[in-house]
Amino acid sequence: MMGAGLPYWLPDGAIVRHTLEEYVREAERAAGYRHVYSPVLGKRELYEISGHWDHYSDDMFPPMDLGAEQMLLRPSLCPHHALIYRSRSRSYRELPLRIAELGGMYRSELSGALGGLTRVRAIQLNDAHIFCTLEQAVDEARAALGLIGRAYADLGISASRYRLSLPGAGGKYVADPGLWSRATALLREVLDGSGIAYEEAEGEAAFYGPKIDVQIADRAGREATLSTVQIDFHQPARFDLHYIGADGAKHRPVMVHRSVIGSVERAVAHLIEEHGGAFPAWLAPLQLVVLPVSEAQEGAAAELVRRASAAGLRAEAVGEGSLGARIRAARRVPYLAVIGEREASGGLAAVRLRDGRRPGELPADELVRRIGERVAARGSELWDLNVPA
Repeated sequence: MMGAGLPYWLPDGAIVRHTLEEYVREAERAAGYRHVYSPVLGKRELYEISGHWDHYSDDMFPPMDLGAEQMLLRPSLCPHHALIYRSRSRSYRELPLRIAELGGMYRSELSGALGGLTRVRAIQLNDAHIFCTLEQAVDEARAALGLIGRAYADLGISASRYRLSLPGAGGKYVADPGLWSRATALLREVLDGSGIAYEEAEGEAAFYGPKIDVQIADRAGREATLSTVQIDFHQPARFDLHYIGADGAKHRPVMVHRSVIGSVERAVAHLIEEHGGAFPAWLAPLQLVVLPVSEAQEGAAAELVRRASAAGLRAEAVGEGSLGARIRAARRVPYLAVIGEREASGGLAAVRLRDGRRPGELPADELVRRIGERVAARGSELWDLNVPA
């Protein structure tokens, strides 16, 4: 009834997804990206121009007839961003133009290839396309790798390896040796200049160009691509993109594709695997659980939850069951605050961290402030290392 490979996000998962998406948007805004929205449907002609119909149609859903037109669920966002770039004339002064979108796309994966959130048919992709001059392409691609590295550090994950993905044999790839040679040379320059060890893999490129794939591995050693950086000469030519240079003449831009966290689905699947559900505090669905020792402290617990919520934290009070059982049930929550008779009378909370440390009793406002600081700092450290715990 639900359809294989079509994820539903329940409340806790939706919180993680929303928080992850907002993190990426904030990081992109700080890096000079401008965000757009584009439709998940496009005319078949659009994907004929981009080359997807000739080289990628086996992985696309069938066309939908709409009068005299055929419409397709998009398998990628890049053709739509090319149209946004082409919507008006551009000057060299505007470049690099960084366009980003967290957008839906759809791929007709065979049922045997589907797996949890790691490989799905309905994909929410953190995608971006940088339109730049040839001289800017290496720096833009290198900056994209820097964004990926910072995001992995904040998420508490690491790459298993970096791969330079090259074309293989057969008709899957655009037949333009010069295009492949130029783009591959630039990506090698990016990797070598970044000091990153990498391996080359034939047959793993996009149909229109080579790419840097940032690989992740699960605990069983199964590998998948999470993040990518690509340099593309093909689509700017297919869409006849240009900018007016300092000489007053038309020039062709280079298109740098990049995704910091790849698909949200695969990113969340890897985060669950990596952290066992005990997410970094800033990403956790529930950040603070307040535990009243008895019914008499429920009012004080509710007040602490109110203060934490007002400060932007995700908090709730749990009063049902024995205190020990409630503590065990909240073992994946970063912060616990126990309120007994003494704490309630003094406006305090006895703090416990998920890793077993106990910073002791703190005033409610002080506790909210310190948790808020750690959440704002992101990363995996639960407590200020300069504060005893």
